[in-house]
Amino acid sequence: MKTFKTIMSWVVPIAIGLLLAFLIRQFWFTMVKVDGTSMQPNLQNNERVVAFKTSKIKAGSVVVFDAYNLDPDQTVKNAVYVKRVIGMPGDSVRYTSSGQLYVNNKLVKQTYLKNQSQQTTGSFMPNSHSKVTGWTLDSLSHDQGWKKSVTTNKVPKGYYFVMGDHRSVSNDSRYWGLVPQSKMIGVVKAWPWQNRKQYINSFQP
Repeated sequence: MKTFKTIMSWVVPIAIGLLLAFLIRQFWFTMVKVDGTSMQPNLQNNERVVAFKTSKIKAGSVVVFDAYNLDPDQTVKNAVYVKRVIGMPGDSVRYTSSGQLYVNNKLVKQTYLKNQSQQTTGSFMPNSHSKVTGWTLDSLSHDQGWKKSVTTNKVPKGYYFVMGDHRSVSNDSRYWGLVPQSKMIGVVKAWPWQNRKQYINSFQP
């Protein structure tokens, strides 16, 4: 009996600790490893960040979401993408050939991008012309055949338009469309010691 009590005095705290860890991970936050270079210069390949599941998504937030069945080329069921929210539900979005981003007809200063070249590559319209023409949500939806079509140049309710900060390499909403709320996992926060953390944790357009 004494041996049983001794064993239980170890087992119970461990079980409680594991349960708490599970609940925290399930409902509060999760660790995420950045896969690829699509968020450079602000996040690097293999860099680890925290995604808070209860944080409110805002314009400019960096988010992590489930990419399976969203990106048609993604075949890994547990694949997640890290991108920046450009368009919130109800927002209109357009990108000029000179690399200027307008949300609700207001110019957004993309200070999280290092140079003009990074901004201009975001204006590439991946259509049959393959030219830097700029785009709207309507033109992207039409040319790329989005699953959730857009005809009013506005992000529908319950959806988000996202892009990677490294525009020339990022595989994002420009190609496969909008991210539904149900696919969102959390808002990304960088650690205090990470470079350019201010462009992840506190950027607001």
